[in-house]
Amino acid sequence: MLKLLKNADVYAPEHLGRRDILIAGERIAALAPSLAEYEGIGSVEVLDIRGDAVVPGYIDLHEHVTGGGGEQGPASRVPELGLCELIESGVTTSVGLLGTDGITRSLGNLLAKVRALREEGITAYMLTGSYAYPAATLTDSVERDIVLIGEIVGAKVAVSDHRGSNPTGEELIRLASEVRRGSMLAGRAGILCMHMGGGNAGMDPIFYAVDHSDIPIRTFLPTHMARSERLLREGEAWIRRGGMVDITAGDTEEKAADCAQRVAAYLQKVDPAHVTISSDGGGSMPRFNEHGVCTGLTYASPRGLHRQLKKLLREEVAMETALCLLTANPAAVLGTGDRKGHVAAGCDADLLVLDAKKDIRCVFARGQTAMWDKEVRMKGRFET
Repeated sequence: MLKLLKNADVYAPEHLGRRDILIAGERIAALAPSLAEYEGIGSVEVLDIRGDAVVPGYIDLHEHVTGGGGEQGPASRVPELGLCELIESGVTTSVGLLGTDGITRSLGNLLAKVRALREEGITAYMLTGSYAYPAATLTDSVERDIVLIGEIVGAKVAVSDHRGSNPTGEELIRLASEVRRGSMLAGRAGILCMHMGGGNAGMDPIFYAVDHSDIPIRTFLPTHMARSERLLREGEAWIRRGGMVDITAGDTEEKAADCAQRVAAYLQKVDPAHVTISSDGGGSMPRFNEHGVCTGLTYASPRGLHRQLKKLLREEVAMETALCLLTANPAAVLGTGDRKGHVAAGCDADLLVLDAKKDIRCVFARGQTAMWDKEVRMKGRFET
């Protein structure tokens, strides 16, 4: 079955204006001011977008799809993310990972969840490892995990955080070397996602790793970079050297507004092509007192991604620029920019329709109508 989306105001993420979009299977087959020749053909489903904006589906580089948490004991473990929540959030590509808990939250369970999301209709990948170093793995080696398990695109570790192992620069070199070799052998981009905590070392171990090795700087992806002004400043130097930084969306309206102000100012100082935004969906948001005691805990939702986009628009960040942070730039990190993060012929048909208020009205995931007029149609097996 072919789908013809008529009267779409396309942001690819660059603004193309009014276009028709032809979807064949999972891919965009054609994009043109008019594709009227496909109307009236029995095998073509025609959908009128009514002049609303059509943008690439969001690529969330940081999701705890099996749930994070645990900082206050077993009862504080966050529940798994459901497919419906991802669809309503506009997420059509998810990268799942573990957090503080790499013991009761296993990589085997994460792999099964990622495969389930793929079966259910979206694109999903995962990272091996967790907060700890040496890394938890499925095959006793980060390198082997990446080479032998197609869903794995890199590894995760925590840096400068009291909940992690506080890896040194030399340890980061060893871990990043495994990611680099494994990704080369597997033909993937290969990323080492580094949860950045609020510890005194900041990005020092990461700068050490780059300065004392030949590992390409784009192998390293520090995240949660808006946690402090220090990390943002260090991120500026990192970007000037060619690195990427990931910023976590605010998990409340107030935090999203504050994050939008910070990001808007940041984009005036750095190359926006080197910045991504992720949701940390399913990740715990603990509060610690001055003695390191956890005094409260909530968790983030992938819905934070779209909330953050709307807040950026209110800060007068251009739509094209704001979209890149959630689409084209993450696709570049994953090495999938030839088919993800863009609205173009040959790309995967991962598309969002935004109404006049810039709310998500429709979602297409791998060519399937996942949500139409805010009614979710693509659901997990046990979602009703």
